[in-house]
Amino acid sequence: HVQLVESGGGLVQAGSSLRLSCAASGRTFGSRTMAWFRQGPGKEREFVAAITWSSSSSLYADSVKGRFTISRDNAKNTAYLQMNSLGPEDTAVYYCVAHRILYDSRNIYSPGQYDDWGQGTQVTVSS
Repeated sequence: HVQLVESGGGLVQAGSSLRLSCAASGRTFGSRTMAWFRQGPGKEREFVAAITWSSSSSLYADSVKGRFTISRDNAKNTAYLQMNSLGPEDTAVYYCVAHRILYDSRNIYSPGQYDDWGQGTQVTVSS
């Protein structure tokens, strides 16, 4: 397992950018697919982006494709989510998650594939 702590959220205006960070503890970070989910007010939790353990592949929800970029630095045990051109629809609590199986990237869109969740960081975008 890994322990995850998100940071970098805040209140910004539409069109702005934010960079979220996810600091992980534990020795298996570099062996796990990492992802970001979000939950907006009155909405269900939804997949945002994922990146495989070696950064060989990344996937995005259609709603953020072209605006958000997921990355990771295994030497620093940290994952990132660069968010550009933010809009009010991006307002949500953002969660960093680690896939429950080492070296696995199956079913990345399902929250059930992730055992380890951070506490979340709030992103609020005003219009």
